[in-house]
Amino acid sequence: MVGTDGENGPTEVAVIADDTADPAHVAADLIAQPEHDELAACLLVTPDAGLADEVDAALGRQVPAARHRARVERALAGQSACVLVDDLDAALAVSDAWAPEHLEIQARDPAKLAARVSNAGAVFAGPYAPVSLGDYLAGSNHVLPTGGTARHTSGLSVLPFLRLVNVVECDREALAATAPLIDALGGAEDLAAHVAAVRARVPREGGA
Repeated sequence: MVGTDGENGPTEVAVIADDTADPAHVAADLIAQPEHDELAACLLVTPDAGLADEVDAALGRQVPAARHRARVERALAGQSACVLVDDLDAALAVSDAWAPEHLEIQARDPAKLAARVSNAGAVFAGPYAPVSLGDYLAGSNHVLPTGGTARHTSGLSVLPFLRLVNVVECDREALAATAPLIDALGGAEDLAAHVAAVRARVPREGGA
């Protein structure tokens, strides 16, 4: 018996954008995710207050035309936000703290910024890499961690369908070389019998 999936919740998107971003593109992407679910969370993170205002204006034009307008409006009003930051370093820090399911980077040097991301289910780098591309054609994973679990969990892969068994082998010389490390770690955990099980095989010099 193996696990096959995570307990993935409502969808999420974060968009890191600077003054090079097209407000209409950003707005369209912030509308696309809540098309799934009124509980979707959408976050715009930008150091440019002018861009934030332009995206807000673009949302005002695009949301009324959305086929699923009601759920989009509820999601944007409920658990979505715009975060103004000092610079793109701060934007990356905000994104990593939230650990979004999807992260778009619409800014200068998107690939360089993407390489610095630690916590995200999937990263979409550049103005022509919307989440929709990953959803349908790009081949990126579509079953991704939500609710901040991207801090420690990857998207679904073949690995959750496998059951791994580790086999450890060691000779006396190698165990003797590593025994001081086990002494230290076992001592730190106050697990003296763990240490003794090693030292029964490779006693300390002088028999201590």
